[in-house]
Amino acid sequence: MMVEKERTITELAAPFEMSLAAVSKHVKVLERAKVVHRSVNGRTHTCSLNGDMLAKASEWLRVYERYWTQRFDLLERELVKEEKSRESLHRRDRR
Repeated sequence: MMVEKERTITELAAPFEMSLAAVSKHVKVLERAKVVHRSVNGRTHTCSLNGDMLAKASEWLRVYERYWTQRFDLLERELVKEEKSRESLHRRDRR
């Protein structure tokens, strides 16, 4: 949405069922992370992306995405083993 051009808080809020105050709070978090820059002209708050910081944030998230993907894959394997073990016990008990 903000990739093409700067957007006002109102424009950012439009597609979501959120108040302007709620969207503004989310934008503040992104501002603190320096991913978004907000300019104020009277009562109009306009936001733009900081592409460099967004790229750094994306790279940081990729590291954790790989980590969590590996962890969830391991968890899935363990859960499948456990389920197979339960099914085996259940079949044995029914005999």
